[in-house]
Amino acid sequence: MIGETLFDRVLIRGGGALLAFVWILPLLYAIWAAFHPAAFEARFDLTAPLTLDNFASAWSQAPFARYFLNTILLVTMILVAQLVLCTLAAFAFARLEFPGKTILFTLILMQLLVMPDILLVENYKTMRALGLVDTIIAIGLPYFASGFAIFLLRQTFMTIPRELDDAARVEGCSLLGLLWRVYVPLGKPAMLAFGLVSVSHHWNNFLWPLIITNSVETRPLTVGLSIFATTDSGTAWAVINAATLMTSAPLLLGFLLFQRQFVQSFMRAGIK
Repeated sequence: MIGETLFDRVLIRGGGALLAFVWILPLLYAIWAAFHPAAFEARFDLTAPLTLDNFASAWSQAPFARYFLNTILLVTMILVAQLVLCTLAAFAFARLEFPGKTILFTLILMQLLVMPDILLVENYKTMRALGLVDTIIAIGLPYFASGFAIFLLRQTFMTIPRELDDAARVEGCSLLGLLWRVYVPLGKPAMLAFGLVSVSHHWNNFLWPLIITNSVETRPLTVGLSIFATTDSGTAWAVINAATLMTSAPLLLGFLLFQRQFVQSFMRAGIK
């Protein structure tokens, strides 16, 4: 039994290490190609010189500063709207009683079963009717209400003892005061966990921004990078990889800096 247990442990860890290496291999290649001259983008040589020219070239060939600004505005707008709307909805479903509560919450859960790509045509028609095509708000508007956020926060709020509600009411808190002073502070781990997922998802979202935007003034990083990497820009893989690292660096740095908080938030926000 001891030999089998040790073998299983080695097999699991070895398999995990192999999968991790396969997963990170494209990133390692991107880093290698971005920091070396084009002559070494397909040739591994430890003596190859390091250079930052690829980053300078990528930055000068496309308006990445504008793309970064658009993306930051987009993810910030979506996150703020989601936290406000979904917190209010989750509090209502967790603590209030009103007609049709169960049916409405069931419909929200059904939203989780619908792939966003199915709604692309209808979303585009809606944005065109509102006159919002090729605007940043049009990219984020379909995501302002998140069924996942409502579900996650509702489950978190339901674990909060009702005795705290009574104590807050005795102190004279209104309904919104109760939400702000009791539920929001206790729900911060769940909000942080959802916020990290939301920022990561919308920072990397590609298909809907590609469809709804037409100009540099509204394109986020993912769309700008895809246009930059087309055949019209050539096949300078070193420059393309440098641009890829520039666009993904904020997320990578954020994950490395907040890795512990990221894991702890999901552990604390576990559904009970």
